[in-house]
Parts: sequence; C-alpha cells; structure tokens
Amino acid sequence: MRALVLSAGLGTRLRPLTDVRAKAAVPVNGEPLVRRVIRWLAGHGVRDVIVNLHHRPATIAAVLGDGADLDVRVRYTWEQPVLGSAGGPRRALPLLTDGTKEPFLLVNGDTLTDLRIPDLVAAHSASGAKVTMAVIPNPRPEKYGGVVVDERGAVQRFTRAGAGAPSYHFIGVQIAEPEVFADLDDGVPVETVGQLYPRLLRDHPGSITAFVCQASFRDIGTPRDCLETSIELATIEGDRLAQGARVAIGSDASVERTALWDDVIVGAGAALTECIVGDGADIPPGARYERCAIVPASGVSTTDDDRIDGTLLIRRL
Repeated sequence: MRALVLSAGLGTRLRPLTDVRAKAAVPVNGEPLVRRVIRWLAGHGVRDVIVNLHHRPATIAAVLGDGADLDVRVRYTWEQPVLGSAGGPRRALPLLTDGTKEPFLLVNGDTLTDLRIPDLVAAHSASGAKVTMAVIPNPRPEKYGGVVVDERGAVQRFTRAGAGAPSYHFIGVQIAEPEVFADLDDGVPVETVGQLYPRLLRDHPGSITAFVCQASFRDIGTPRDCLETSIELATIEGDRLAQGARVAIGSDASVERTALWDDVIVGAGAALTECIVGDGADIPPGARYERCAIVPASGVSTTDDDRIDGTLLIRRL
C-alpha cells in the first residue's frame, strides 16, 4: 500500500517556528516530524511514500531526500497554491495509484500516533467503505472538532470544536479509494472534512466509516504543544532536545528543557528555560528567556503576539 503524507500546509498556528521550517520539518525531540511519520509507516511495511510540498519545501526535502536511509522510496508532488486535504490527494493520484484501483493511505504530516496500520487496513477491507478514518474518543472536545459516528461505525457528520455533541477525534490517518478524489479538478483547492466528505455522505450514506481505536495521539499544533510533546518524548526516548547540527553553547550558559535547532549559538552566561530556538538564532551573552519560541527576526513578519529583541523574534508560549 502506498501513502501520501500531507505536508504542504502553512502551519499558521505553529508560527513563528514555521517562518523558519515547514511544519513537517519541525524537530520533535531532535527528529523532524516527517521523518517520524515515515519511520512509523515503514515499521508497518509501507515502502512507497509520496510527500506533497508547498511552504518552505526545501526544509522537508533536506531532511528526507529520497528516503533511502529510512528504507522507503520517497517521491514529491508540488502545489501552487496549496490544494488542501482533498486537492492534494487529487494532485498525487497518478503516483498513488499507478493506474490501479487500489486504496491508499492518507496521513497528516503532523501525525504522531502508534496506530497499527494493519488493523486499519483490515477494518477498511471488511467495511466496504470508500473512506475509513482512524478515530479515538475525543480527548478535548472544546479544542478539537469531532466525528459523529452511529452504532454501526458509519460516519454521520463532522462537528466544530466546542459543539457539545458526543464525538470522536480524527487522528490524521485514513484509507481512501481512488474514486473518492478522481472526479476532482486537478489544481483546484478542496478540503475533505469541510467540502468533499459532506458531499460524499449526502450522496452515498455509509460510504465513510470510523475505525475506533485506542491509539496514542500527540499534538504539535502550537509552539507550546510542540515543546510539551518534545519534553514528554525526551523522557521516553532519551533527551535529544538540544542536539541540533552546529550548535554552540557558551561557557556558563544554562539550557534547560529547551529545544535547539540547527546553527544555534547560545552566548556565555545566557539562560534558556523551556524554550524552542529555531535555526540560525544567536542568543546574546547573558540573555534570559523562559517559555518562549525564538527565531531570527530578519525577513519575518510580526504579529501582536510577537516582540523583536535585537536580532530575534520572541513569542511567549
């Protein structure tokens, strides 16, 4: 089975980190998200992966290459503009199917889960559905939109965060039949949950099913989420938070529970506590930062949540 890893998005909620890298290339405990995703896919026997690109594509290609070191074949599709969660699969359809009618995996590029893919494949095969979505009991209905499912496991509708109705949470992994996307116009942005899937449910009730499971789900939607997940994984995997390439830490500097990306300099006597420091940031000697996302300010647009401190853009977590 082939897989498309959806990695073209702008990662707006993860700013300012995504001013430096695409969301899928952001390190989580020292390893880029997209490498974690593909390593998980490879662990379940998926060897043919397509990755779609738009925002800061070179940062993704740089950490993946052709996938050989992960024992997979990685190929890319390019989107201009971003084609969305349904338009992206439509663009990649020739690579995903190679002229066959075999189903394929769709995986969000920021998905961190221990879902067993063979179980999802078996459920899809047994259901006869056009789409099977992996879901868990909604852990935070006030934060996450929901999937409403009937007693047979058929998806009924999708709800917004805070809707109040009992629901499940989609964890970013699904199997789809090629026909779901085949009639879309290539190059036209379309979303699945917001546009395509409601039409599919209207015209073909029962065509989308839920695979209800107890798989883990880790969120990295915001810089705070990213740091908290990184710290959690550091306690499980070993601490690789500050192991970016070409990192220099000055004498008497203190770096605690802090992620350092590539080409970071921490000046003598500086103190960083629970921060994320993006590529190329130069922390001045003696500087003090706590619970901040820090990236170089050059060429980066600011919002009301940001402040400029010398050569750095700072956002509180």
